[in-house]
Amino acid sequence: MKKIVVNLGERSYPILIGEGLLDSKGLFDEFIKGKKVCIVTNSTIAEHYLDKLQSNLTDYQTSAFIIEDGEQFKTMRTYTQILDFLLSWKVDRKSTVIALGGGVVGDVAGFAAASCLRGINFIQIPTTLLAQVDSSVGGKTGVNHKMGKNLIGAFYQPSCVVADLSTLDTLSSREFSSGMAEVIKYGLIRDSDFFDWIEANAVNIKAMHKPHLSHIVARSCEIKAEIVSKDEKEYGLRAILNLGHTFGHAIEAALGYGQWLHGEAISAGMIMATSMSKAMGDIDDSTLVRVTKLFSEFNLPVGPPESMSKQQMKGLMAYDKKTVDSSIRLILLEQLGNAYVSNDYPDELLDQIITQALK
Repeated sequence: MKKIVVNLGERSYPILIGEGLLDSKGLFDEFIKGKKVCIVTNSTIAEHYLDKLQSNLTDYQTSAFIIEDGEQFKTMRTYTQILDFLLSWKVDRKSTVIALGGGVVGDVAGFAAASCLRGINFIQIPTTLLAQVDSSVGGKTGVNHKMGKNLIGAFYQPSCVVADLSTLDTLSSREFSSGMAEVIKYGLIRDSDFFDWIEANAVNIKAMHKPHLSHIVARSCEIKAEIVSKDEKEYGLRAILNLGHTFGHAIEAALGYGQWLHGEAISAGMIMATSMSKAMGDIDDSTLVRVTKLFSEFNLPVGPPESMSKQQMKGLMAYDKKTVDSSIRLILLEQLGNAYVSNDYPDELLDQIITQALK
């Protein structure tokens, strides 16, 4: 088992990575405060892992709340249903909420934990690649709104994150590819050697060779933990984690949540951001070619849906959380492995990149 620590003073917590962790009796004991444990999961994950988790929590009073599976259920309605369940079960401030599932489960369950009784203990057990490398780490919780993705929520750190690599065995190839978009992102923004390694080991990664999966999850978490430890609430550095997300979130909102997976949308968004970086003179054409090829290698989109218009794209981008004083901030690449935040770019250049991408 690998252990990575997110250093946030008194709120520091470990990320535990390994195979078969859900089978480890007593693994969660030091992270559970009281006797009541509510597991929030979805209908798909419950079938595979709920009984296994509950069988290792026999020293506690456990209950389970099962939500429907899909991004379209990451809503205020689901959030309210979880709160209704927690309060009817008479949780107290020593009770624990465990999120067992992908990013949707983690985000909405975390938001409920953050606001129930003004905050109760919370544990993340991510079961998708995307959740293991990204959404379960860093404390962002919340739900979507018709005007944009993740516009309602809170920063609320878990007491631990347990990434059991065995849960990836039941992941669809499409979901796995979606997670790889976030993995590739870490190489683009912070570690060019990691990007090189992903290129060189793509075959073994796609074959889901466990040592390779362990490395991509661990390295991704190391990078995110380092960034979050320096900038927990995204006042500066943490924004680089959103490479391609301003474009990608617009795609998700335009199509309707759940039509494209999150990783698919930000894959297209990262190609647009990389193209913008090239147009700004920061990177060369060969880098853009490499980036595009690697996303394609994992069967990810390299452009937005043609059904979108430039006006629709820009209009939805304006609702992005990174927008400040009506200025759309973009994450761009200074070079491979080094990203920066900018609103200092010609608006006509952004128009050109969007127009080219939509052709």
